[in-house]
Order: sequence, then structure tokens, then C-alpha cells
Amino acid sequence: MRRVGMDNRPVHTERYQVERRAGSAAIGKGKPLEEACSFDPRPPPLPRSQPSLLKRTVRRAELRRIVPLADTTIYELEQRGEFPRRFYLTARCVVWDLAEVEAWVEDRRRASDAALIRRAPSPDVRQRKTRPVRA
Repeated sequence: MRRVGMDNRPVHTERYQVERRAGSAAIGKGKPLEEACSFDPRPPPLPRSQPSLLKRTVRRAELRRIVPLADTTIYELEQRGEFPRRFYLTARCVVWDLAEVEAWVEDRRRASDAALIRRAPSPDVRQRKTRPVRA
């Protein structure tokens, strides 16, 4: 026979059983059902007094969401020293330091606001082979 919980989902884990027991005990003590049965899988946040020793890293897919540049452009910027360097966690896992990437984006924003980044010139539409613009 298949066992199901109060939400009609199958009961699989010991953790769920412990939560159910703790929840039912808490309900009798005047706590609302949602508060008594809630479970947050995230670890508790670190205290503010401790500096974070863990650095957040991002893989290529997440980097592409943060910095919408092509892989070859990112590689060329890295080679010129204009973009944060990647490093290997394993033989096949390449990551970037998120703090360095965010700092690079902020530097680019400041440089763009100060008009320090040269924009590409507009193309001369009169030189097009198809649909040239007549003067």
C-alpha cells in the first residue's frame, strides 16, 4: 500500500516523517499549520560579523546571462587582460569569480557613462552592394 501525506503526495523520506511529527506537535501548541509544517532547505545565513570565506563562482552559461558577449569575444578580452581570467575547478569545469565579473561590469558602466569607450563607426550605407542609398 502506498503511503501519502496530508497533501496527497507519496511519503518517501525520513525527513518528511520527522517534519510531520514535529508539525503535529506544534499544531497542538497554538502554532498555525503553515508555520508548524514549514521547512526551508536553504542553510541559515552567515552572521554579518564574519567575512565570507567562500567566493561565488559562475560557469559559462551563467556568465553569458550576466555578460551577453560571445565566447570568442570573452576569450579575446581575457587574452588582452581586459576581462577577469577563468580558472579550472576540474579538468573540464571552467569558472569565473563572480565578484570580479561584477566589478568588471561596473567598471564598464562607469567608462560608458564617461564616454571613455569608443563606439564602432556607423556603416556607410552608400557603399552597400544591395539596396544602396542614393544621395
